Amino acid sequence: MYCILELKGISKSFKGTKIIDHVNLGVFKGEKHALIGPNGAGKTTLFNLITGKYRPTRGSIIFKEKRIDRYSIYRITQQGIARSFQVTNIFKDMTVYENLRNAVVSRYNCNLSLFPLLNNMDFIDKRVDYFLGKINLVALKHEKAGTLSYGQQRALEMGIAIALEPELVLLDEPTAGMTKEETIEVMELIKQIIENKTMIIIEHDMEVVFNLADRISVLHYGRIIATGTPVEIKQNKQVKDAYLGGLFE
Repeated sequence: MYCILELKGISKSFKGTKIIDHVNLGVFKGEKHALIGPNGAGKTTLFNLITGKYRPTRGSIIFKEKRIDRYSIYRITQQGIARSFQVTNIFKDMTVYENLRNAVVSRYNCNLSLFPLLNNMDFIDKRVDYFLGKINLVALKHEKAGTLSYGQQRALEMGIAIALEPELVLLDEPTAGMTKEETIEVMELIKQIIENKTMIIIEHDMEVVFNLADRISVLHYGRIIATGTPVEIKQNKQVKDAYLGGLFE
């Protein structure tokens, strides 16, 4: 199988404190990979390293056989990586349509302000409408993003990520703060939008994790202590002791 993303000996320290400690991880093309672990384990830091917000203290990050750990955030996005955030990250004063249009315009490097061609505008409109349909927000396209429910805002944020048409999508706790009903809806939405894509998801809801993931990696005090299928992770004694406890007994 083709490994689309490889983390090789990745470490990250802040003011002498090591947050990520020699992490090795491979994610296969088309795989749905979950990253779990207790609060403070370093999961979001790992996402920030992959997406260029931080640079590793040591090690290398390889995406599609190209080293990217010294690239800017923008350049990494252009390579085909997009993410959602633990805290909703949308333009709340813009409409739903405008939020998605910004992502589509960025994806195709279009300048819509200077004598745009009509066929360019038509293309952009069609792409935005397509992504509105994917996230079930067609009826709310002209509403300000800040007026949406929490679950709808999270759906919009994921829509913005997929509107960049990435090969790898990183989702950081997409169901955090949701009710049981909202979680079920978002889980179904995730299944739709990541079809034919590679995904890494950080998530504390184990029902979501074990429903979505092909493989799971467990991060504990900055180290990956296990990687395996959901069945293997459920049965792993070290994982039970460190994180899952008696959850699946």
